[in-house]
Amino acid sequence: MSGAYRISRPVNEPARTYQPGSSEKQSLKKKLAAMSSEQIEIPLLIGGKEVRTGDTAQVVIPHRHGHVLATWHKAGPKEVEMAIKAAAAAHREWSAASFADRAAVFLRVAELLSTTWRDTINAATMLNQSKTAHQAEIDAACESIDFLRYNVYFAQKIYEDQPTAAAGMWNRMDYRPLEGFIYAVTPFNFTAISTNLNSAPATLGNTLVWKPASSIVYSGYWIARLFEAAGVPPGVINFVPGNAETVSSTLLNHPDLAGIHFTGSTEVFQRLWRTVGENISKYKSYPRLVGETGGKDFILAHASADADAVVTAIVRGGFEYQGQKCSAASRIYLPDSLWSRIKDRLIETTNAISMGDVADFRNFMGAVIDRASYQKLTNYIEEARRSSDAEILAGGEYDDSVGYFIRPTLIQARRPDYRTLCEELFGPVVTIYVYPEKEWKSTLTLVDNTSPYALTGAVFANDRAAVKEAEQKLRYAAGNFYINDKPTGAVVGQQPFAGSRASGTNDKAGSMLNLLRWVSARTIKETFVPPTEYRYPFMGEE
Repeated sequence: MSGAYRISRPVNEPARTYQPGSSEKQSLKKKLAAMSSEQIEIPLLIGGKEVRTGDTAQVVIPHRHGHVLATWHKAGPKEVEMAIKAAAAAHREWSAASFADRAAVFLRVAELLSTTWRDTINAATMLNQSKTAHQAEIDAACESIDFLRYNVYFAQKIYEDQPTAAAGMWNRMDYRPLEGFIYAVTPFNFTAISTNLNSAPATLGNTLVWKPASSIVYSGYWIARLFEAAGVPPGVINFVPGNAETVSSTLLNHPDLAGIHFTGSTEVFQRLWRTVGENISKYKSYPRLVGETGGKDFILAHASADADAVVTAIVRGGFEYQGQKCSAASRIYLPDSLWSRIKDRLIETTNAISMGDVADFRNFMGAVIDRASYQKLTNYIEEARRSSDAEILAGGEYDDSVGYFIRPTLIQARRPDYRTLCEELFGPVVTIYVYPEKEWKSTLTLVDNTSPYALTGAVFANDRAAVKEAEQKLRYAAGNFYINDKPTGAVVGQQPFAGSRASGTNDKAGSMLNLLRWVSARTIKETFVPPTEYRYPFMGEE
C-alpha cells in the first residue's frame, strides 16, 4: 500500500472532573477498590516474555504503607543483557517499519488509555503515587494521551522536512532511528513521564530498555501492559526494574548504547553523564543524552500583583501533589507591601488544606512517596523550627504511623540564602522571603542567582513594565516561565516542558525538539543523469 498519509494536529485530551454522583467517579472508585483488594506479582517484561528472578521487593501504598500492592522482581546483569539483546532483535524490524504502522500502534495506545484503560492507569497512579483523582487524571490519563498523539504528529512534521534540489537531481533526508538501544530512566512522580520517555523514541523507530523508579514499579508495570495490549511489538520497550547501579552499570558499559532518556535528580544524571564520558571510546556512536532533572522553582510577586491570584498560585503551585512536581513552587519572593495584605489569608488557607487517603475525593493532598522522602523533609522542617533565620508559619506537623503524611508547611526565611530557599526539597514545604518593595530590581538579581536550577518560575504583576523587566532579567532562570500563573501544569503542545542550567538539557518534552534527539539524519542525493566527462566547460580554452 502507498499514500501520503496525514495525521491532523491533535486536540488536548479533556480532563474528567469526577463530580459527585457522576458515572465516571463511580467507575474510578470501583476500580480503586478492585485494584487495592489484590496483591499482584510483577515480573520483568523482556522481549514479550515474563521473566522472574526471585530477587524481589514490595510496592506499598504511600498513604497506607502497611498495604502491599505488589511484589516485583529485580533485574540483575543477566536480565539486563537479555533486554539489550531483545531490543537489538526488535530493532531490525521496528526501525524498518513504515511510519504509518508505528504511528498506528501509538495512536492505539492513546485511544485505549482514553477509554477502556483509563480507570486502570488512573487507579494505579492514585494507589502507587498517592495522587488525588484530579492529579492522576491530568497526569496519567490526559498528559500521557497528549504525549502519545502529539509525538506522532511531531514525528510526521520531522519526516516532512525535506531539502530542496536543483534540476536533474533529487535530494532526500532519511531520518533514521539511532543505531543501538535507548536507556529510559523514569521517576516516581509522573506516570506520563513513563509513557513519554519510552513512546517518544519508539515512535521514531528506536527500541528501549526501561528502568522505572523502584517506588513506582506498580504503575509502570500497568503502562508496560498497556503498550503490550495496544500492539507494541515484543522487545521494542523492555521493562527491567531493578537496582539503579546494577542496571545502569551493565547498560552504560555496552557498546550499543545509543542514548539516555532521563528524568530524575541532577546528581544521578550527572553521574550517568560522567560514566558515559569515561566510556566514550567504547561506544559505536556518540550517545544522545536527554535529561530533565531538578528544580528550585520560584514565584516572584511585584507590588502591583493581584493578591488573590498570588495566594492561589502559592497554594496550588506549592502543595498540589504534595509538592512532588519537578515544577512545584518552593521559593516565594513577596514585597513587604503585598505580604502585609496576604499573610493571614495564606496561613489560614494553608492550614485548611485537607489531606489523607486519596480514595476520599474530598482530600486535596495525599502522602509523600516513601520513608526516605518523609525523613528528608521532616529533617528540613525540624531544622527550620530550631533556626533563628526561619519561622514556621503554617503546618510543620507530620505523622507516619499510617502513611507518610506531612502537613503543607509555610516557612518564612529571614535570610535570602536560607537552606530551604536554595536547595531542592521535593515536598510540601514552601519558603517565603519578604523583600522591601523598593528593592524590586535587586530582587530580580537575587532570584536569578540563588539557585543552580532553571526549570520553572512565575512572575505576578499588573504593571506591564515590571512584567517585561522580569521577563528579560530572568530570561535564563527558567525553561518554563509563567506570567500571572502558577509555575506548574504545562500542557503538551501548549507549553513544551524542560529547563536548563542544573535542571537538564532543555529538550522540551511535548515538542518537536525532543523528538529530533531520537533520529540520526542521512542525506541522500540521487542524480538522474550523471556526468560522463570529468572536464568542465571552463577548460575549453586557455
